[in-house]
Amino acid sequence: MLYDPLVPNRFGIRFWGVRGSLATSGPDFAQVGGNTSCVEIRLGKQIIILDAGSGLYRLGCTLPHRIKATILLSHFHWDHIQGFPFFRPAYDAGTRLTLYGPGSEARQVEEALRRQMEAPHFPVPLGAMEAQFRFGALRTGDELQIGAARVTVRRLNHPQECLGYRISSGGTSVAYVTDTEQPADGTLDPNVMDLAHDATVLIYDAQYTDAEYHGSCGRPRKGWGHSTVSAACRVARAARVKRLVLFHHDPSHDDEFIGRVVDQATRLFPHVVAACEGMHLETHPAAEQLCLQPADATGPSVGALAV
Repeated sequence: MLYDPLVPNRFGIRFWGVRGSLATSGPDFAQVGGNTSCVEIRLGKQIIILDAGSGLYRLGCTLPHRIKATILLSHFHWDHIQGFPFFRPAYDAGTRLTLYGPGSEARQVEEALRRQMEAPHFPVPLGAMEAQFRFGALRTGDELQIGAARVTVRRLNHPQECLGYRISSGGTSVAYVTDTEQPADGTLDPNVMDLAHDATVLIYDAQYTDAEYHGSCGRPRKGWGHSTVSAACRVARAARVKRLVLFHHDPSHDDEFIGRVVDQATRLFPHVVAACEGMHLETHPAAEQLCLQPADATGPSVGALAV
């Protein structure tokens, strides 16, 4: 566990998958990690999981077989659901899982997960999972109460519908805004600003550099539904967030490249870090601090930041 669950209002945030579009591997990607989107949030004994990319497999290996958890899916593209068939607790009859995703009816969420486990895509059907499932559909403007956490939902600018989430409790708020593209006219998406305003932590899609996005170093990525590092910093400044976490790294960006990106980003927004697998953040409300522990538990702590 990331922290003492008996301490009220304490958030723990752990990154299990930080890559976008496609998982990657190799020594040049080992520090940041190559699994696709999956973030774990602990609030007391409450488990909230943001997206079910390939990082969900590693998370599942650390959890007891019988758990109660809520999974919030941003959307149903493969890099955000491909870990679900490998989530070990879902095969245990004692597990209770609530899964939310975009749609007008709960069956749409269930069917999206069911289809990826049908032939010819996967040999084991959803019915082989013995957990107790509850599915729910969400639209922009919806709000949920998950234990002590209040969840705000907003639609993002990404093909085939995508949702962003703001999870708040006890004066701490985490905004999860992945797979989104800012308006072409240079303004900032009001839905994104609703989620990010005054957030303790903003986890934000930063898949491209400006050069990649505009095509000065190859094919332009405009209209693909993703943001740039500079857009992430613009949002963080305008929303007055405490800590910006660059997320959904492009599969072509190795550790050295992402290191250079972070160095450049700090000139635009000082409190920025790249999401890395195994990295966790933890809030200490009583001390008004946010602590960040790097992915390498043997390495030095980044330290505490006043919030």
